[in-house]
Amino acid sequence: MSRSERFKPVQRISGDREQKAAQALGDSRRALEAQQKKLEELEQYRHDYYRQYERAGSAGLTAAKLMELQRFLASLNQAIEQQRRQIQMAEQACQRQEALWLQARGKAKAVDKVAERMREDERLQQQRRDQKESDEFAQRTTRKD
Repeated sequence: MSRSERFKPVQRISGDREQKAAQALGDSRRALEAQQKKLEELEQYRHDYYRQYERAGSAGLTAAKLMELQRFLASLNQAIEQQRRQIQMAEQACQRQEALWLQARGKAKAVDKVAERMREDERLQQQRRDQKESDEFAQRTTRKD
C-alpha cells in the first residue's frame, strides 16, 4: 500500500472535521437569524402597542389605565433590551464558530496538499521506474543485435 493510500484516513478525518465545523457554523448563523427575527417582532409589537397607547390616550384614559400601559411598555422595552443582549451573545457564538471552521478548513487544506504531494511523488517515482525499465529493455535488445 502506498503512502498516499495510508494517508487517506487522515485526509478523511480532516475533511469530516471541516464539515462538522461548517455545519456548526451554519447552525450558529441560523440561531442568530432567529434571535434577530424575534427582536424585529418585539420591536414591531412595541410600535403597534405604542400607537394603540397614543390613540387611547387622546381618547381619554383613566390614570390607572395610563399607568398600566406605561408599565407594560416599560416591560416590553426591557424584553427588547434582553433580546438585544441575546443577539450579541449569538453574534459572538457565530464568530467563535467561524474561527473554528476557518481553522478546520486550513488544516484540511494543508492535509490535502500533503496528500497531493505524496501522490505526485509516487507518480514521479513510478515514472522513473518505468523509464529505467524501458532503458534497460532497450539496452538488452541492442546488445542482442
